[in-house]
Amino acid sequence: MSPSFYVIVQLNTAAWLLMAFCLAQEVNPAPGHQTSPETNKQESRRQEIRDLPAEWLIGPYVPNAGPLQPLTNRERASIYVHQTFLNVGTYAARMFTAGIQQARGVPREWGGGMRGYGRRFGSDYGQFVIANSLQSAGNAALGYEARYDVCRCGGFWPRTRHAIARNFLTYTRTERERRPAIPLYVGSLGAGMISSVWLPGHRNPWKEGAYSALIQAGLGSGVNWASEFAIEILRKITDNRHPKEK
Repeated sequence: MSPSFYVIVQLNTAAWLLMAFCLAQEVNPAPGHQTSPETNKQESRRQEIRDLPAEWLIGPYVPNAGPLQPLTNRERASIYVHQTFLNVGTYAARMFTAGIQQARGVPREWGGGMRGYGRRFGSDYGQFVIANSLQSAGNAALGYEARYDVCRCGGFWPRTRHAIARNFLTYTRTERERRPAIPLYVGSLGAGMISSVWLPGHRNPWKEGAYSALIQAGLGSGVNWASEFAIEILRKITDNRHPKEK
């Protein structure tokens, strides 16, 4: 595997560990200590966040003990909204890729500082929204599975192979047969081509599309790997308190 894949895996894992550390910080008041209503209210809000299911972190997924069942159109719409807008992992991945671009100084026309970082993050997130929209439409048309399914196998390497394979293969509507994840890469290709409209300088749409598909091959594998192990890591760190079971 290329060094970039391991970098992506490490960055994603760092994000999960950081969030797990935040979840694990539960400070209990000393015996007899009186807490104010405002403190109680803040603690209640933190508890509500900690009690959220794992979807808020890694997006909709199929647990290793859960059944693989064909999705309805309503379920697909809900999955699309959660994958695109309502999970932390989506934003964390874009923050990291924007940070890498910032460190490399690309595109150089956007400069540095928070203004440059904001442009890079907005561009990356915009590409993701377009890619996921095209992918979701393609999955719905072909009846392909839209969620990541946690491996029903055991062991580090079998699960790693599963995570990487699921970035290139997906289930059909039978939920047993697997086919190449064509909508995933068509979405990435299309998003990269469309991004040439707002990226600075003269851009070749086909080149941008191919680059976006290549990034998906690496970033998608890294995200799948982090998703495969994130729940267990979080439960280990938080003594099985969080995240909650589906």
